[in-house]
Amino acid sequence: MEKATKLIVGTLPPPRFTTGELKPQDVDFCYGSCNGQLWPILDSIFHLGLKYETTQEAVDQRKQFLMKNKIGVCDIVESAEREKIDASDLGMQNVVLRDLVGYLKAYDNIETLLFMGGNSKNGPEYFFRKQLKEHGLKLKVVSDIVPRIHHLELPITSSSASVRAQSRTIKTVSLTAPSGAANRAVGSLQAYKDLKNKNPEFNTLDFRVMQYREFF
Repeated sequence: MEKATKLIVGTLPPPRFTTGELKPQDVDFCYGSCNGQLWPILDSIFHLGLKYETTQEAVDQRKQFLMKNKIGVCDIVESAEREKIDASDLGMQNVVLRDLVGYLKAYDNIETLLFMGGNSKNGPEYFFRKQLKEHGLKLKVVSDIVPRIHHLELPITSSSASVRAQSRTIKTVSLTAPSGAANRAVGSLQAYKDLKNKNPEFNTLDFRVMQYREFF
């Protein structure tokens, strides 16, 4: 993550990635669930020719892409408990968060946070806002239209910081979550409805590809 300029921020992988009970088309890597859409979206944007299987080759393909493009990945949830074993963010209890603010201070090349989801309860932006509040910080709205864009003015604590550069601006983008569960939310967006009316074959994956392309 030392060279990363962008950081993908999610919540937590599906439970089977903890137990190791993977499906044949899962990739044992970040966002590797065969039910998720992040890698199909990036595959479509960058023409990566990715494999969707539980092999080291599939893992290496994704690692190489991230390193080449200086993109890091960090789930903001370090651990959580569930009464119902599913991948729902809302079902998480006793959540322990990773210190994302601390990571931003430690890795000063990071310019953009790409939240995989918005500010709904237990989403990545929701948890990040909780952390910022503890530090006396908050996000400033740049655009309140999906995907929502904010700026964070992060104080520079290094003794070598110049008088004129007392903070650094970090951009946050809350992308539509790359999960099947978010398809209903996509379907309700007027922008999606307009594009669907123009082209009946246009689908929720196409919409995400169009949205993500601008920020990746």
